[in-house]
Amino acid sequence: MTGATESPAVPVVARVPVVNAANALTALRLALVPVFAASVVMSGMTHAGWQVIACVIFAVASVTDLVDGWIARRFALVTAVGKVADPIADKALTGAALLLLSWYDRLPWWVTAVILARELGITALRFWVIRRGVIAASRGGKIKTALQVLAITWYLWPMPAALTPIGPWIMGAAVAVTLVTGLDYIAQAARLRRTQG
Repeated sequence: MTGATESPAVPVVARVPVVNAANALTALRLALVPVFAASVVMSGMTHAGWQVIACVIFAVASVTDLVDGWIARRFALVTAVGKVADPIADKALTGAALLLLSWYDRLPWWVTAVILARELGITALRFWVIRRGVIAASRGGKIKTALQVLAITWYLWPMPAALTPIGPWIMGAAVAVTLVTGLDYIAQAARLRRTQG
């Protein structure tokens, strides 16, 4: 024995590389936004072929949102860049779709305004409290996203006339859940601010 006191082992925290599969999918989603928008413009929301292309691009981009989040959690690839870029990519895709649908008179402008105001407001709220904690996506938030994606997809696809009236009902449900979950996130942020000082 030497009499020396062994210092406790310092845990080694692995650094997550910024360039990883999850962030690559987020970057792909951002890159698809102008491609999607161009496809909608080419369709003029009257050319069925281009509408199908735009709808497929939107669907693929939306799926990357699910996959990149799963990869980030499953393989511990969460990064600060991903936390910022992911919601930006989501809002860019959804915002572009809603604005274009309203521009081509497929969706009332007030619907687009309500959804975008909520999405941008909650994103700003998350950044406001980010140093005190993370407002995790709730089950209601995931339902909201699913309904928005379904509604937008329904509007983009060249539906037969008999099925067209279903779209507003899906979008109505999406708007309702969007507003309810927005209020819930505001309440979460307020609690987080109070508990963390």
